[in-house]
Amino acid sequence: MGLRDTIFGRTKQAAPNLDNLFALSTAALTLESELDLVPSGHGGLCFKAGNGEGTITTDADIKELLNFDETNDKVTMTKDDLGFEWLLVADPDLESLVTRVHSANTSMVEHGLGSRLLCAVFGFVPKTPPGEGSLRLVYLLKQGTFYPFAPTGPSQRNNELELRVRSFLSTDLPIEKDLSRWMALWNLPVE
Repeated sequence: MGLRDTIFGRTKQAAPNLDNLFALSTAALTLESELDLVPSGHGGLCFKAGNGEGTITTDADIKELLNFDETNDKVTMTKDDLGFEWLLVADPDLESLVTRVHSANTSMVEHGLGSRLLCAVFGFVPKTPPGEGSLRLVYLLKQGTFYPFAPTGPSQRNNELELRVRSFLSTDLPIEKDLSRWMALWNLPVE
């Protein structure tokens, strides 16, 4: 960033921080032992739809870029209510799921699409239903931090569970300290 950018108030967009995703495996052990939550086997990567990219604009282009084999990989593309794109990955092994989502992140960044990346989400469900409910760990890519989101209905969430998760995972994961960034992601396509 140069002096001119500083004078005119332009800022350079932060590059996505991807490596903190790997801390999720340790956090999963804590979630299971403390809150009886286990990985659901589902994760997702949310990004803004393409605008202006000449060759990478369709779901097929993105799948080809990410080199996923649809016959072997359980990968789907969908769009949410707000028009954001989601790459959904199903894998019962959490480490493999995290690796796949990290790989998708890395590929998109390497192809100049890092500014489109918004967040990655991983689902957790009660090991012994009904438990306290399901949970999503949301990874804010630009900040490199996680926050818990525990939806209980179409527009309701379990704030108590979210705060308990924060207290249990604060040593395992970089937790987002600014609670205003703990956005509700209603109708989330990740189970």
